[in-house]
Amino acid sequence: MASPSRRLQTKPVITCLKSVLLTYTFVFWVSGIVLLAVGIWGRVSLAVYFSLLDEKATNVPFVLVGAGTVVVLLGTFGCFATCRGSTWMLKLYAMLLSLIFLIVLVAAIVGFVFRHEIQTSFESNLELALKDYNVTADRHREAVDTIQRTLHCCGVQNYSDWERTEYFSQRGIPRSCCKNQNDCTEEDLKDPNKAKLKVFVDGCFFLVTSTMESKMSIVAGISFGIACFQLIGIILSCCLSRYITNNQYEMV
Repeated sequence: MASPSRRLQTKPVITCLKSVLLTYTFVFWVSGIVLLAVGIWGRVSLAVYFSLLDEKATNVPFVLVGAGTVVVLLGTFGCFATCRGSTWMLKLYAMLLSLIFLIVLVAAIVGFVFRHEIQTSFESNLELALKDYNVTADRHREAVDTIQRTLHCCGVQNYSDWERTEYFSQRGIPRSCCKNQNDCTEEDLKDPNKAKLKVFVDGCFFLVTSTMESKMSIVAGISFGIACFQLIGIILSCCLSRYITNNQYEMV
């Protein structure tokens, strides 16, 4: 049995670790809310671009929303485990943090490795959307129009891509390419020489990939930061669990 002075020295350490871990857990819980917000923001702000990607790529925002939900629940559990001072709950908390850290890390590496495939997929789907562009509205046509109107671009590589489509022979270049909607007639859009002066000449592929990379960099940066932040929680949980176990042993 340890001396009373030894136990008195251990208790302040436990109290300090509990306070630090509670603070960490609260910040971790808030980071879950951030992940939820980023996932929803990514789904809304990148919805147009995701509609021209493969189905697997469109699941990224939902993964972030799911991860955010798990983090919020895990943060709540961590707070309860810390307040109770239960060693098995703290060890479980550390194990779950480790598991989430590994999942996020693997997801970030996979996303980085396959980023070029995503760009290639987007380019081919954008070319297909131009080829199938028709008079009736569908989600691909709406996506093309929104991208061209928002990013001030036209076609895949440049505006002349439209000349090789069936739509061009019927209506010319789409009005979503026009610089000024009030000064852009169907006659102008059917004549490539006149259209060059009326529409955006730069292609959309480079602008879209640049926009997606900048926004996805924000998403990846926040996700990776939260993943690394979990290492602190793992260390704190293990230390607190060890001190509590030692203190209980010494009191026997």
